Amino acid sequence: MLEVRNLSVRYGQHRALEDLSIRVAPGEIVVILGANGAGKSTLLRAIGGNCEGHVDGSIEMDGQQVLGWPSHEIVETGIALVPEGRGIFTDLSVHDNLMLGAYPKRARDQQDENLERIHALFPKLIERKNQIACTMSGGEQQMVAIGRAMMSAPSILMLDEPSLGLSPLLCKELFQNLSAVREAGLGILLVEQNAKQSLAIADRGYLLENAKIMHEDSAANLANDPAVQKAYLGAGTASETSSAPSTSPSPSQIASAAMESFAPKGADISVPPSIHISSRPAPTRSADDVLGQSLADLVTRASTQTTKSKTTPITQNHNERLKAVLLEIETAAINARRKTKPGNRPSQTKKKDRNKK
Repeated sequence: MLEVRNLSVRYGQHRALEDLSIRVAPGEIVVILGANGAGKSTLLRAIGGNCEGHVDGSIEMDGQQVLGWPSHEIVETGIALVPEGRGIFTDLSVHDNLMLGAYPKRARDQQDENLERIHALFPKLIERKNQIACTMSGGEQQMVAIGRAMMSAPSILMLDEPSLGLSPLLCKELFQNLSAVREAGLGILLVEQNAKQSLAIADRGYLLENAKIMHEDSAANLANDPAVQKAYLGAGTASETSSAPSTSPSPSQIASAAMESFAPKGADISVPPSIHISSRPAPTRSADDVLGQSLADLVTRASTQTTKSKTTPITQNHNERLKAVLLEIETAAINARRKTKPGNRPSQTKKKDRNKK
């Protein structure tokens, strides 16, 4: 069992972790939830002996104190880390990458047995054993990274953001594989931003905020916690959802906002009732498709043309000016619809005019 007690990590004056305690037993998945910069990756590096900061506290593996040990000696105790970004040797074959993980003394006599176990978990690696790692997909490379760590015969497997950069389909396959690893008897300490899928396969979880463990509970209870749902699962309370106003502006609001940008201060900019702008999309084509541009762009263009037109008196009042702008919008919309109708051809008069020229 891995037990971390009162662990603190500092980089100079910066506090990365403060008085943190967790435990991971073989055969269970423990997930660490937290925002970016909360210290999740720092925790894994501190346990694995790769942390460059000042580390205090206690890290025990099966009752043996390993705090301050070099990483290769920590691996010998049964702790293996799959780092963020996988960290495989992309110019080597799948088989060579796996065998590099078998260097610890504890694993040298079990190479064949460990390799068979990995092939049973990841059958694709049998077919791809001679393939160069850089030619594989992200999901397959993650299999190689996990398999290489398992070749060291660990009791505890730590994974740092294993789903990073993977498609949803590959993420689903990855988490299924992690469940299979647990069934093989390994304990998994998982740092993952995909909180929903992590909690779905985990047994327990810790909530890491502001360098401290703020909450510990079963994965099921964490998944149903309203605070966790709001912060990490993208869900709000029912009252928040029902009372939240729509953030999408209506076409009338877009038109009014656009006219505010050029109308004089204090002018009446309400949209006349004679022009109706519907917020319901057309059955087959959107307004933008028909007009060839957005409504806001059309308002801006029409207003620019109106203010520059020689036929518009400078002395006209604001209401007349705005009505002229809206008339330009309506005219432009009609012209745009005519242009988009199939079979439109220039009139004979236009052809004769061009011939005269």
